[in-house]
Amino acid sequence: MSVDDLAEHAPATTPVGHTHRHIRSYVLRQGRVSNAQHRYHQTMMERIGVPYVPAPVDLAAVFGRTSPCIVEIGFGMGESSATIAAANPQNDYLGIEVHTPGVGNLCKLVAEAGLNNQRIIHHDAVEVLRDMIRPDALSGVHIFFPDPWPKARHTKRRLIQPPLVALIASRLAPGAYIHCATDWEDYAQQMLAVLSAEPLLENTALDFAPRPATRPLTKFELRGLRLGHGVWDVVFRRRPNSLQLENDRQDQFSRRCAA
Repeated sequence: MSVDDLAEHAPATTPVGHTHRHIRSYVLRQGRVSNAQHRYHQTMMERIGVPYVPAPVDLAAVFGRTSPCIVEIGFGMGESSATIAAANPQNDYLGIEVHTPGVGNLCKLVAEAGLNNQRIIHHDAVEVLRDMIRPDALSGVHIFFPDPWPKARHTKRRLIQPPLVALIASRLAPGAYIHCATDWEDYAQQMLAVLSAEPLLENTALDFAPRPATRPLTKFELRGLRLGHGVWDVVFRRRPNSLQLENDRQDQFSRRCAA
């Protein structure tokens, strides 16, 4: 069975307390885990790993302090994650990734840099946001270069979809931000449309945003820019006056479930 076929038949999960299922935006591949990645995964996850549990987590207890917490969904090999965490010691960063090589590599980078403000959850991001993160708890969410799923029949598997954006918006504190970036123009247009349609969010720019200095350029991105490829950043924030709107939406959802 091909990767595409696996994607079509990958199992979805049933959320705790809900009846709908979410479509996974990834396929777990048998990527090679280097000896160093394996070693750091084993040693560092005991210190900075946060196990998935279907219950809200106390972020202050996870980091040992009360500071702004930013979640990164799908951090890849972790280079940008470690760079951002090192440059912003006043913030705490919670990375969520399903692929073991990337988790092991970020563990290695954290150990080498001696970072104290980075934690990792090795699990599905939708389930983590849904089950572990309390409403209004986050200061930001980063989604950098998610899988574009370029084939037309697979675009439904793209991560940035209305249900996930609504979930993320509910986890952001009023005034907190969501920052997405992609090098696929049609996916950038989809990101802009989906985030614009979420009533809890407002755009920080007229359409696409200039790359914030806080997002470091990766080697992959620099190579693409040299080749003339475009990169699009989308930065929205939760509306400061959105608490009542979210409460009303939760009440409507509860009434539908009870009907």
